[in-house]
Amino acid sequence: MSDGISDESADVVGVLTEQVEARFGMGMEQLKAAVAAAPAANPDATDVVKWHGLLVEAQSVLERAEDDLLAALQSQPSEVDDPTMGPALRVNAAVTARDGRALVVRWLLDPDAPGKKDLAAERLARLRPRTGPAVQTSAPNRPAGTAAPATAWRSTGAVR
Repeated sequence: MSDGISDESADVVGVLTEQVEARFGMGMEQLKAAVAAAPAANPDATDVVKWHGLLVEAQSVLERAEDDLLAALQSQPSEVDDPTMGPALRVNAAVTARDGRALVVRWLLDPDAPGKKDLAAERLARLRPRTGPAVQTSAPNRPAGTAAPATAWRSTGAVR
């Protein structure tokens, strides 16, 4: 950015992109294509690509909000008025969203991050999207006119 705002915060996406590329040994476009082709092949890569995309989106929203705020500040007198507070609040919200998504990407990239090697990690693994339905989704095949037994709704195995 050449508008006097620190380039440090704008580099968040660049730094994390480099870390993602180093971790998976390929460029982001290649990684996105690999995840799109086989999302279940590497759940870690799938999560990183998803959250990196959200991070890039948040950075874009932040940049637009900063541009709006700068335009509002340039078109007003020396005092900050109510119409200028709207863009300022949008910038604050966009920074928070971007930083939160950056933290998620950092956590996903760190194999030793808290919660990755304990009970919390097991719980997280159970929350991953399933590849199929956990329960039967179609009616069982039975002859027409035959009522389902009273115990048909009881499960003999674990219900997810």
